[in-house]
Amino acid sequence: MKRVLIVDDDPKVCEVLDRYLAHAGYATASALDGRRALDAVRNHPPDLIVLDVMLPEVDGLEACRSLGAASNVPIIFLTARSTERDKLAGLALGADDYLTKPFSPRELVARVQAVLRRAPAADATTPRIVAGALTIDPERCEVTMDGAAIPLTATEYRLLLSMARSPGRVFRRDELARLAIGEHFEGLDRTIDAHIKNLRRKLGCDPIVTVFGIGYKFVA
Repeated sequence: MKRVLIVDDDPKVCEVLDRYLAHAGYATASALDGRRALDAVRNHPPDLIVLDVMLPEVDGLEACRSLGAASNVPIIFLTARSTERDKLAGLALGADDYLTKPFSPRELVARVQAVLRRAPAADATTPRIVAGALTIDPERCEVTMDGAAIPLTATEYRLLLSMARSPGRVFRRDELARLAIGEHFEGLDRTIDAHIKNLRRKLGCDPIVTVFGIGYKFVA
């Protein structure tokens, strides 16, 4: 059973989400501030974190930054901030998705299901992809640079693999969103840009080339 950690300083929100997620077949735990969330992840790593941005002690953005340095657990942000800049700040830190308050608990459950479906699955039919020092091993769902493992989120991995399977092909942003996030993607136009920026930072090189006005391509 997949385990979801709910992090929100409102106990009523935690209670409602716990009820809906449990009904959907998930085990849950909750934390009321960022510090306790970090402790919970260290002691019993969840499969996904629902993380409020506005938290006492350690806010959601700082918690996301710390979690991203220690694990690749997918994160869905809950935010009362509806501006594009605020949402992109969360995505830039490695969040997989976001939901603006107020929201429907049913929609939150659907987002959780969608993010968990993105988890990389082993693929023995696709050969290893080698581009200079970069190696992508679909059978093991691993990405390495000069032999060192590169920790990627599920969305980042799917983006990289989708482009690397067709080197030189130009992918539009909406194509990449469908491949890496799903058919029902309704995010910001710049969501893919944020994930690509994270990929480039983690890889430490740039096999992903921007094709201005269109999208991106992978250069072997």
